[in-house]
Amino acid sequence: MFRWKTSSQTEQEHNETALREAKMKELKALIGQLSGRSSLYCSDACLKRYLEARNWNVGKAKRMLEETLKWRSTFKPEEIQWNEVSGEGETGKVYKAGFHDRHGRTVLILRPGLQNTKSLENQMKHLVYLIENAILNLPEDQEQMSWLIDFTDWSMSTSVPVKSARETINILQNHYPERLAVAFLYNPPRIFEAFWKIVKYFIDAKTFVKVKFVYPKNPESVELMSTFFDEENLPTEFGGKALLQYNYEEFSKQMNQDDVKTANFWGLGHSNNNQLHVSNGFSGAEIAPEPIQTHP
Repeated sequence: MFRWKTSSQTEQEHNETALREAKMKELKALIGQLSGRSSLYCSDACLKRYLEARNWNVGKAKRMLEETLKWRSTFKPEEIQWNEVSGEGETGKVYKAGFHDRHGRTVLILRPGLQNTKSLENQMKHLVYLIENAILNLPEDQEQMSWLIDFTDWSMSTSVPVKSARETINILQNHYPERLAVAFLYNPPRIFEAFWKIVKYFIDAKTFVKVKFVYPKNPESVELMSTFFDEENLPTEFGGKALLQYNYEEFSKQMNQDDVKTANFWGLGHSNNNQLHVSNGFSGAEIAPEPIQTHP
């Protein structure tokens, strides 16, 4: 009985793999011949993410991918440079952390209480820039990033408008499908509940399950977070032991270095000899220098 069950499971897995490979080929055929940046973007890993996001429905994945290619052709995320969004980054409201989670994923830290601008267009441009940068710096064996959201100094008066939150969700789940591994919302105040009741309706089912609330006095939520992060690396703001200092000048230097790597990958410039490897769906590079991190 045990052998029969194992054999049956193996056959089922084989059939599932074959079916998915067939769907990949079908999606490729439907998209047709691509050129330029679209061809570079639509790697096999990329197509797989879009199929996964649409439960392997080829027609829906095709429409989703076509919408992204249309969005990328107008938004041009790969052309954004740090000097265009650096004003948004002065307070460190969103930035790439100097540590990874236990799976080696790039970590983005979001601190909505440090919002310093009013322009939705510039805020989205800044966020997209950092998402692209997070992907650029993923290890070869990773395609996803983790988000840590710190609610220090957050209030209804400093919170982002619902319109901004909706656009953030739209960009993340529709144009970067399966790029988010998990988003931890750490110790949000009670008044956040009213905001969340509105925002959560914009989140699709696949993204919704990746959103985790963590409260210091709730052992289960703290334990869940510890499965993703080593407390020695985790900043004190998130219940860890590390003191993470956002240094705007140092971070700007890192982003300027990464701008060169991004330009090289997309064929936008050849200003140095950094070697890139194609991975993580569409891009990859050596890990950039990390922000200063100290321990008490």
